[in-house]
Amino acid sequence: QVQLVESGGGLVQAGGSLRLSCAASGRTPYAMGWFRQAPGEEREFAGAIRWSDGGTSYVDSVRGRFTISRDSAKSTVYLQMNSLKPEDTAVYYCAARVRIGMSSSTQDYAFWGQGTQVTVSS
Repeated sequence: QVQLVESGGGLVQAGGSLRLSCAASGRTPYAMGWFRQAPGEEREFAGAIRWSDGGTSYVDSVRGRFTISRDSAKSTVYLQMNSLKPEDTAVYYCAARVRIGMSSSTQDYAFWGQGTQVTVSS
């Protein structure tokens, strides 16, 4: 089992920055993903990090603005968000994948955090 607790959400103005944290406990996952969901929209993939070596992948819309990192000693992953846009407004979820392999699909992540609201004003 993997338990995930998120923090760091809030309200920022366009162009600002925010860092989300996701603390994990239980078994070590293969990868940690970040997803986001706006009202009335499907949950979509933002990026992921492989736990073993820190390798990352991102969706095109956030590449160059968002950075995912990890602190293995603290069993915590971070989502650093810069140059935020109103379109980034959503509930952000961290998720853990136990099986081997990277994925951008919600169905491939078995464990989820509670979500944290990120609101970007114009």
